[in-house]
Amino acid sequence: MKKLSMLLVIAIVCVACNQTKEAKTKTSTLTAEEKIDSTNIKKIFNSALLHGKSYEWLRDLTTNIGGRMSGSPEAEKAVIWGEKVMKESNLDTVWLQPAIVPHWVRGEKEEAYYISKGKKVTMAVAALGSSIATPKNGITAEVIEVKSIKEAEALGEKARGKIIFYNRPFDDTLINTFHAYGGCVDQRVNGAKVVGKFGALAVLVRSMTNKIDDYPHTGTMRYGDIPKSEYIPTAAISTLAAENLSKSLKEDPNLKVFFKQSCKNLPKKKSYNVIGEIRGSENPEKIIVVGGHLDSWDLGDGAHDDGTGIVQSLEVLHIFKMNNIKPKNTIRVVFFMDEEQGGGGATAYADAAKLTNENHLGGLESDAGGHTPRGFTIDANSGNTKLLKSWKKLLAPYGLHDIKKGSSGADISPLKAEQTTLVGYRPDSQRYFDYHHAATDTFDKVNKRELELGSASMASMIYLMDKYLENPDTIKH
Repeated sequence: MKKLSMLLVIAIVCVACNQTKEAKTKTSTLTAEEKIDSTNIKKIFNSALLHGKSYEWLRDLTTNIGGRMSGSPEAEKAVIWGEKVMKESNLDTVWLQPAIVPHWVRGEKEEAYYISKGKKVTMAVAALGSSIATPKNGITAEVIEVKSIKEAEALGEKARGKIIFYNRPFDDTLINTFHAYGGCVDQRVNGAKVVGKFGALAVLVRSMTNKIDDYPHTGTMRYGDIPKSEYIPTAAISTLAAENLSKSLKEDPNLKVFFKQSCKNLPKKKSYNVIGEIRGSENPEKIIVVGGHLDSWDLGDGAHDDGTGIVQSLEVLHIFKMNNIKPKNTIRVVFFMDEEQGGGGATAYADAAKLTNENHLGGLESDAGGHTPRGFTIDANSGNTKLLKSWKKLLAPYGLHDIKKGSSGADISPLKAEQTTLVGYRPDSQRYFDYHHAATDTFDKVNKRELELGSASMASMIYLMDKYLENPDTIKH
């Protein structure tokens, strides 16, 4: 037994020695300039993990303000809060940029139930953003279950007088849950538009999550250009309610669902993007923007979506300040308003940039939650895509292995141009849709260390973009 223990110790020591040798070999392959970058990136991570402010900023935002629907009093408070924390961070300039945003209110708590085998079965339900209300006394009707928009289209007149129940679940074989979300979300966004023209009375949609629980996930829906006479009320039901309703419909295809909600669309309101920046030491006219969206849905506190993105973006500039990093180009942080219900803030920012002929060298967006960092997706020309991928040797030691071509984010994508490099921060996606747009999206679901690692990852990417990206002086947006 002693001999076996000794052999085990020797094996462990050998593995450790090999790992140390491998690490030294990788370090030795770095150029002199890359070794400087490696040292600076280590300082960035140390600063975020030891002296970061993102977690306490997030606590303040989510617990003292909470959910921040565009047009709501909470959104107004969030703008004031954002301006305050930027000024306290001693940025060179801080200002508010006007944006016109929707103003939809949920109203009284929604109701939904049906009678099965003589028993009342209640369903957890939440109105979808932009939906109209049901009649005051609600709707009671038979239900038709469909799995896709195509299947709903095929109903034609069979949909008249019915509640259409979209029940396509996430594809759990997809490792990236954002891909699963993308494969289902069309039924939430366009489901009512498709069947309203056939005389359907309402739409119920399975919540956009792969978790089976009793928390409905809200989100936006659109009527598009259909006449208002075809608008029908639309809501999400929890995945557990969807499973039970589907089972009950198989046992009794003629059962009727009662559904009631009192939401309404009010006139659009004036709100603001919150903007701050550190001026560039060499090229102040060239801008690299980093940001997330300040608004959220109202069921939870908007912690992962997108409180984490907001505080991580500001932390980037805070880290630069802490380490006396003087960027060549202007680094600008933007808390965008209204990502969830139409992108009013993104439009306002891009329009202003075009009007003043601002030169955006690049941008980085965080809107995928505050979980463990995994990498970045790049929306850029082939040359700059290759350049960013070459930084993997510097970033991989921090778990940032997944650096590839892909989309950036809804709020910075309007800045897309041939010479503008847009990047999306990509944390692990496995738990994100447990909380996305649901009452469970609260501060306690965010891990402090994961959040800070994300801030450091973003600051490292901005550091490298500022140092190595170049583009012509004039960019056509």
